[in-house]
Amino acid sequence: MPRATDPHRRHAGALPGLAAAALAVALLACGGETRHRVLVLGLDGLDPRVVDLLISEGRLPHFARMRSEGGYGRLRSQRPLLSPVIWTTIATGKPPEEHGIGHFVAIDQTTGDEVPATSDMRRVKALWNIASERERRVSVVGWWATWPPEKVDGVLVSDHTAYHFLFEESATGGPAAAQTNTHPPELQREIAPLVRRPGDLRHDEVTRFVDVSAEDFAAPFDFSDDLSHFKWALAAAHTYRDIGLELWRRERPDLQLVYIEGVDSTSHLFGHLFRAEGLAGELAEQQRRYGRAVEEMYVFADDLVGTFLDAIDGDTTLVVLSDHGFELGQLHDDPSKTRDLRRVSERFHTEEGILYLYGAGVKPRSRLDRPSILDVAPTVLALLGLEPARDMPGRVLAEAFHDELGATRVASYEAGSGAGAPRVGARDDAADEARIAHLRSLGYLGGASDATEAPGAGQHRSPQGERNLAAIHFEAGRYDEAGALYRELIARGPADAALHTSLAGVLGAQERYAEAEAELERALRLEPLNPEAFHNLAVIAQRRGERDRAVELYRSALLANPGYEPSRRTLRELTGSAELRPPRTPEEKQAAGIAEAASAAARRGGYAQALSLLEQAESLAPDLPLVHQYRANVAYLMGDEPGAIAALERALALDPENILYRENLRRLREKERP
Repeated sequence: MPRATDPHRRHAGALPGLAAAALAVALLACGGETRHRVLVLGLDGLDPRVVDLLISEGRLPHFARMRSEGGYGRLRSQRPLLSPVIWTTIATGKPPEEHGIGHFVAIDQTTGDEVPATSDMRRVKALWNIASERERRVSVVGWWATWPPEKVDGVLVSDHTAYHFLFEESATGGPAAAQTNTHPPELQREIAPLVRRPGDLRHDEVTRFVDVSAEDFAAPFDFSDDLSHFKWALAAAHTYRDIGLELWRRERPDLQLVYIEGVDSTSHLFGHLFRAEGLAGELAEQQRRYGRAVEEMYVFADDLVGTFLDAIDGDTTLVVLSDHGFELGQLHDDPSKTRDLRRVSERFHTEEGILYLYGAGVKPRSRLDRPSILDVAPTVLALLGLEPARDMPGRVLAEAFHDELGATRVASYEAGSGAGAPRVGARDDAADEARIAHLRSLGYLGGASDATEAPGAGQHRSPQGERNLAAIHFEAGRYDEAGALYRELIARGPADAALHTSLAGVLGAQERYAEAEAELERALRLEPLNPEAFHNLAVIAQRRGERDRAVELYRSALLANPGYEPSRRTLRELTGSAELRPPRTPEEKQAAGIAEAASAAARRGGYAQALSLLEQAESLAPDLPLVHQYRANVAYLMGDEPGAIAALERALALDPENILYRENLRRLREKERP
């Protein structure tokens, strides 16, 4: 793999004994700065609470070692909690509104196709650009949004590699092999022996994580299948781990970044089963097959960390981090969403990930002071002996190190060679199709808001990314910027109720209440079950002193979504109760409790138990609408749509003003029409 013509290549053993040691000292002293090699290992979706739990149980010895011998802190992430956005923030030290990547995909305006985020869409330099320009040799493996591969001083294996290896011809020639996934291009052929495809995995390797038959194991690959998707995640983890280790040993980079997705995908697939108790029916069968997959993937991640701990030398600082956490063991309100991979995207992502620092220069048992994803890039630059930039808002995590790091800063790294400047137009059809299938199966794509862009002339756009950037502007109080983005999005997608609701939020923050109300009324005409719109109308009424109208609107929000907590909390403050229709008799109160128990049983997959409980509840209070609503829910989960319609008709007859019953009934009837 090394090329003799490479002037930056370090030849192992080129200088014997003391001469080599003297050279190392000279390098460390270069520029008067402490200088280390840095290896950054990104493990997507590791939750700090789960890591702590498994450390306490003795299942993660390598994380325990880093905790006792290095620095640690829970890493504060930022919304939107989406991988390409956060990992680009980590790699650049810049927030999304500056680096420009706000979602998984953009829309090719020429064709209308969804296109995964690429390096062309990044507007600022990443660590590998900065380090390369400052004569630090780099190695990048699998990092988000690194295709097409950029020219660096070193090697880069793009994130498309894990999708190209789904195609058998990639390693041996043919259409997929014609696409360059690496820098330099010849590296693609050199790493081919390290690539593992889902079909390369042995049955015993997979049954470490799941309990599946040989027949199921041998089924054709399909991202919409639980087992296939897991096999892809495991094969990709093996591949990027092995490529990262090989490049670390053979290229001896000053900086290496390796990204592994396995824990996050496995958590999306099977996280609802993690140590869940009392499951029945289809959920119990899922747990039998896949119930230990997430836990075993955390153990796999610990083993993976151990291989890199063994690979580093005394002059290396190892940085291990995750982009966000994951709420495990939480059952869906609709268990059918776990039936065919109709997931809930980032719903279960949480805002704290992990950050471990270990090795050269790190104080043992040091605790990091509320580290942020914006702090990673400045800290890595300081470890490399480079000054962080003043236009990077994060700080150097100096509390974890013996030496003073990052005491001075340069103004910016953005001027100069132009690396990382936006270039638009690259397409990789084979990998794009596979990645889109991957994202759809996890629930990140599929709604109307993901691709509301009409084809036309121009560059790639990312409507959902622009929506996310608008939300970031709003949270930061930049209301003019947020409003301008929302108006532009509405002009291109006027039927999107969520956009009108968001623009109303901006207008409300600017105390432009009449305009905000108009946007909210439009939103409700487009989407009657819109608790945010009702809630915001209630807030406006409350600010105007219209208490009774505010109470009515908060109740409407809860009718649209009984679990909408902002309205529930405010209604309780205003009236002392958040119940929409308090039980009128002891029998109704008892029936309501039984109905709630039935709902809980249904969420665990116990449909027969839920129906039995609802029979009891109905015998006590046949005219309680809640009982018939829950009966409709259970019937729908069981695939009995006529039964769900009949139950909703009964509920609506008892409570004619209930918009939830009315809208769900309308949708079910439309679904039944040929």
